[in-house]
Amino acid sequence: MMRMNANRRSFICAMAGVAALSGLGLSEVANAQSNEPIRIGLIYSKQGPGAAIGQYLQRGSELAVEQAGRKVLGRPIELVWLDEPNPQVSQQNMQRLIDENKVVAVVGGNYSSSALAMMSVANREKIPLILTGAAASEITGKSCSRYTFRTQATVPVQMEGLMPYVSQIGKKVYFITASYAFGQDILRASRALLKKVGATEVGVDEVPINTADYSSYILKIRQAKPDVVVGGLVGGDFSNFLKQWNEMGMKDKIPYAAIAVTDTDFWDVGTQASTGIYVKPWYFKNTKNTEAEKKMSADFQKKYNEPPSDKTWSGWMGMRALLESIEAAKSTDAKAIVTELEKWKNSEEAFPFFFRDWDHQMVRPAVIVGVKKQISDKWDYFDVLKNTSESAADTEKAFGTKEEVGCNMPAL
Repeated sequence: MMRMNANRRSFICAMAGVAALSGLGLSEVANAQSNEPIRIGLIYSKQGPGAAIGQYLQRGSELAVEQAGRKVLGRPIELVWLDEPNPQVSQQNMQRLIDENKVVAVVGGNYSSSALAMMSVANREKIPLILTGAAASEITGKSCSRYTFRTQATVPVQMEGLMPYVSQIGKKVYFITASYAFGQDILRASRALLKKVGATEVGVDEVPINTADYSSYILKIRQAKPDVVVGGLVGGDFSNFLKQWNEMGMKDKIPYAAIAVTDTDFWDVGTQASTGIYVKPWYFKNTKNTEAEKKMSADFQKKYNEPPSDKTWSGWMGMRALLESIEAAKSTDAKAIVTELEKWKNSEEAFPFFFRDWDHQMVRPAVIVGVKKQISDKWDYFDVLKNTSESAADTEKAFGTKEEVGCNMPAL
């Protein structure tokens, strides 16, 4: 006991010495520490086909910080934004944020392949990671992590909402998807549902990222004569496809349907080439949006002179959940933040949505939208058709059971 007291006295004396040398009192040292910024990392695309998506995700996260007064736990928030060009660099940037910038958490990850690479770092370094765009099922399935949370609905959940609409259009389906985890997940989920909806597959193409010319793929689709095309292209790749689809006279010939699209894809394509039925996490013109979402839309419109995209919503909601969980934890300790994220719940909508504590998937219905026949507003391209589910019980059921999802998460 005497040794402990002596050590404590030595520590106090040492701190007093530091304070004396710096010309500060002990209370001033404590104040200096309390004013140290809390750093949060962002990993969103700054280049390539996902650059527009990355910008809107970043703007959404930034807006959540602004609405919080740029403070959490009474301390200033400092955001550090690094790029998401590919899995390897995304993983390296995740490590840089932890080692060099000393972030307490990271929000980001639009591409599933990059997200999976980032997750390995989050798990090893025990840093909370909130993924705001990636949809591959394994993220909250077989590869689930105690330190990773996800706002985007999984591919199987979105396909469950889309495929009944697809089957109403026609029974012969052609697939064109990106050749990485997201696209492969679409193929698995869609094929599993074909029999259920009474449809058959008549062709498939898995397309490399950054494909500029889709004419050969479109010719193959034309020759296969499907009733409907189910797509899984992302960002600039999707925009290029729709533009060329229109240029080759296919827009009104064969319907197109897809999931995980974003408004910026269509704003880039323009009114003449936009077409199809889609599953989206959120839409700014949805009359069912909450007051908080309407305020976010108004704040975004005021700042950028345009409406927010669904990616803005996802970046905003992911950051908002993180900040609220840090406040609830009263700490920047990683385990404390994770514990509060597992308890976090948003009760503003018709029924609450939340991160499930056993797989960290945000459980919330998406919306099914269709491109308007006549687009009169340069931002408002969609009619909201319905939610993917209409009750809390149906929504959670759609996201699957532990056995179906396959997540076996270790303890903290």
